[in-house]
This record gives sequence, structure tokens and C-alpha cells, in this order.
Amino acid sequence: MLEAPAVSAGPLTLVHTADDAPGWWRSAVIYQVYPRSFRDLNGDGVGDLAGITAELPQLARLDVDAVWLSPFYRSPQKDAGYDVSDYCDVDPLFGTLADFDTMMAEAARLSLRVIVDLVPNHCSDQHAAFQQALAAPAGSREREMFIFREGRGAFGEEPPNNWQSHFGGSAWTRITEPDGAPGQWYLHLFDASQPDFNWDNQAVHDEFERVLRFWLDRGVAGFRVDVAHALVKAPGLPEWGGRADGGSSDGYPGHEAPMFGQPALHDIYRAWRRILAEYGPDRILCAEANVDPLPRLADWVRPDQMHQAFNFPYLHAGLDVRRLRGVITDSLVALDAVGAPSTWVLSNHDVVRHATRFGYDGPAPRDGDGIGIFDHQPDVVAGRTRAAAASMFMLGLPGGAYLYQGEELGLPDGIDIPDSQRQDPTFARTGGERLGRDGCRVPLPWRAAELHAGFGSGQAPWLPQPEGFRELARDAQTDQPSSHLNLYRRILAMRRELDLGRGSLAWLESWCTDRSLAYLNGTTLVVMNVGRDPLELPPGLVLLRSSPAAAETHDGGHQLGSGETVWLNLPLG
Repeated sequence: MLEAPAVSAGPLTLVHTADDAPGWWRSAVIYQVYPRSFRDLNGDGVGDLAGITAELPQLARLDVDAVWLSPFYRSPQKDAGYDVSDYCDVDPLFGTLADFDTMMAEAARLSLRVIVDLVPNHCSDQHAAFQQALAAPAGSREREMFIFREGRGAFGEEPPNNWQSHFGGSAWTRITEPDGAPGQWYLHLFDASQPDFNWDNQAVHDEFERVLRFWLDRGVAGFRVDVAHALVKAPGLPEWGGRADGGSSDGYPGHEAPMFGQPALHDIYRAWRRILAEYGPDRILCAEANVDPLPRLADWVRPDQMHQAFNFPYLHAGLDVRRLRGVITDSLVALDAVGAPSTWVLSNHDVVRHATRFGYDGPAPRDGDGIGIFDHQPDVVAGRTRAAAASMFMLGLPGGAYLYQGEELGLPDGIDIPDSQRQDPTFARTGGERLGRDGCRVPLPWRAAELHAGFGSGQAPWLPQPEGFRELARDAQTDQPSSHLNLYRRILAMRRELDLGRGSLAWLESWCTDRSLAYLNGTTLVVMNVGRDPLELPPGLVLLRSSPAAAETHDGGHQLGSGETVWLNLPLG
């Protein structure tokens, strides 16, 4: 039974005690770099490894613990590098292996760890193994690397089952056999250019263990495992009438989805955990495992499997304080039961940036849909204000946190992107019905006065930057005490100073209402006001406020403004 500390501000409900278990990742702040949009040093309009190396000192000044790189492997770039054609080489678009090694050396100099993306569910249709499978006959060992099946119907003209792609349309594509005849179908949960591996085949296991060792030998601190819940499919590939992404819907609970969360997955990650352990205790696995309901998340982070798993329910909770409280409580209770830390995240390369999402008073766009110029537009000022408050609320929580590049600048989504420049396969596969994820992937602004806001000095960026990006450039914000960037710097510095990532969590009940949420982490009280009216602050010394006008001076009186978060020192007693 957890016993809540006593405070003068009212009753507390304790749900999580302080964490003293070893492991840097348990409290780490990890910064996601989306390479093609981070920094372009060679002037071709696409970010590169050299650009990352050049700007790593900026991330060190932000006071993050590690950097996670989205895919930079050889790829035809049909899905921004998540269609890998060679897992053990760098795509020339981003540089060379020598450039990677240079980046790793600079990261080590700055005491930044580097985590890399691993995409084990599927590869590119240009991968040598898939090309060999296409050339080989049905039933061959080459085809057994992937999921080939005969079609249904009198002539095999119908897909083997009714599964749908995450990007729209069927999850099956029929091939033409080497003799020119219509042939088997192969499974792709994503784009047709991304065939799924057959993880019932030991050869697939052997290949990915080789890939793990290749990058561990180059010094990476671990792997973020893409769609970690999807590798193994249910025997017989049964029909599924639920959502393509496996989320729960009426009559179709997510835990029954036959393409996700299968028991055999856990043996794969146990084997990977043993490999990482050979390289020392500080290498980690983080699962991108979108499982439902939330307590199932604990299945992925038991002591012999993953170290972390992304907390998608937290990301999807938005600013609904009752939902947030439930997600936080359920996460901490479920993960404490297996000795794992929780993680928290508000934005990534697959969702509308939270500075834009929070600009809506009603429903925000669905993941992957994006926002166009003909859609209802967000309130830009309200979005940035609420984003700052949400970030400060999140970064006070115990556990690890993930930041998406540019959120520290308060960047919005790119909305005015011409159809001719959209590159997300979701846009093409749905005939433009879903705009896709390009808006959150727009290249970063670094220096306001330079060409392309300092992203690169040559060709135009691969996606157009919004008109207002220059005023949000890093150098423009550096000298503004109340800027979004400097707020993040203060938050992260104080988070480290107070060791909040290792702390406890107790709800301050009198402040957990339909318009506010408050928790105590150690002696730090975190209060967020999502209502329209200001609230009187509880007693305590103000440490930090999220509102731009008050962030530098800690001013603002004894009120907490609408869309504002505050950290206070609240001694126990």
C-alpha cells in the first residue's frame, strides 16, 4: 500500500514512488532527429548526417541525454527511409558510413548517446532478399523470407484475406511470376513497396541479429524498434474486420487483432536483449508498440525484454485532464509492476505537431491525416501557449521523455504544402483523401537571415517551409528570454537539477478538476490549467511558469492563467 506524503495544500493520492534502479534511460530525455529535415549541409535540399554532426552542440546545450535517429539506411525513399534496401549501409542521400562514424565521435565528445531506428517488420521491395524471392518459385526458401500466399477465387485473383494497409487499400499485392503469369500475393501492412518479413522463418531472425551487431559494433546506444508489435502474425492469417492499425473499435478489441501483439514476439525481444547485454548494461531497446489497452504495455518491458516502450495513450490524451490522469496513473501502476519506467511523448514524425493540435478547441486531426489549407485552421497563438504548458507538464513527470525535433521551437505543422510536393504514401494511396504526415516533417529553421531559414544553402528544401518559420528560427529565439526555446532550456535544466525523472508522483486531489490537473513529484508541485479562466495558485514558491510573459521573471502573481502550467516548490509537512 502506497502512503501519500502530507502537504498543506490538500489531500494527496500517491501512485508512484521514487526510482533508484540503475539505468540511464529510466529518466532520460531523448531527442528525435528526422534526418532529412534536420539540417542540409551539402545543399541538395535534404538533411544529412554531416548536418546532424554540425548541429549536435545545439542539442547538447538543450540538455538532452540522447539522440534518436529516424532511418538513414539505403532506401528508395518511397516511405521516407522506412523502406530499407540495405540495413548495414547509409543511403547516399544522407552521406556515408564514414559520416556516421564522424557523427558518433562528435556525439561522444558531447556526452550524447545515439539510438538508431530499426525497421524489422518490413523492408523495401528493392532489398536483395525480396528481389531474390520474386525471381524464385513459390515455396522456395527465398520466398519463405516473406509472407507469400496463393490468392482466393477461381483463378487466385482475390487477396488471401481482407487485411488493409495502414496507408489505405489492401495489405496484399499480387506479383507477376518470372514466366509472366499472374502469381502469388505478398503481404505489406504498409505500402506495396514494403513487403513484410516472415518471422516464422529462422533465417529472418539470423539476419536481424547480424544487423543489431553491426550497429552495436559502431557504438550505438540502442534501437527504437519500428512497429515492434507487428512482426509476428497469427497462424492462418485469419480475417480481421477491425481497424487497420489494430486499435480497438466496436466489436473488435485491439488485443484480438491477428497482425499485432502475438505471443511469439516476446521470444524475439528476449534474444535481442541478450545480444545487447553482451555490449554492456547501457544499451537499450525501445518499442514502438501501439498496443491496446494500456496495461498490455507492460508485456513489452519486462526485465528480459524491452527497456522502454512508447506511451501512445499519453500522446493521444491531448489536454483532456481526466483522460490524462487515467493514462498517467495506469501507466505508472502497470509499469511499476514489472520494474520498468514509463515514457512520455507529445509529438513525433507520424502525428500533427502538438503546437498545431492544441490550437483546436474541438477535435484535432486524426493521426496521419494532416491539415490542408481548405481545412478548419487552428488558433496559432493558443496552440503555442497550450503546447508550452503541455510540454512543461509532461517534463515534470517521472520516467523518460521523448522530444521531436523542432518542438522546442514551438514549430507548427506545415499546412500550405502543394499536392504536387506531398511525399507521404498515405496521400497517394488514398487519392488525397488523407493528406498524410508531411506537415510535421517540414525542414527546421536554424538561422532567420539565411537562405531557407538556415536549413541549407543550396536547393530548396524537399518540403516547403511555412512563411512564419523564419521568426521561429533557433538563432532568433536564442536571444529572446521568453522564447519557446529558452523555456525548454529552463525546463530541462530544472528537471535535471531536481531529478524529476527519478521522482515520485502523487495527485493533489483538490486541484484535479475538470479544468486543472496537479501532481507532486518529490517537493515539486506541477499544476496545469486547461480552463478558460485563471485559477488561484496553491501556496508554494514559484519555480517556473510556462507563459512567455512570466517564464523569465516567474511573475504572474498568485494566479495560473488559462493554458498555463507552473512548477512550485511545496515542502512536505
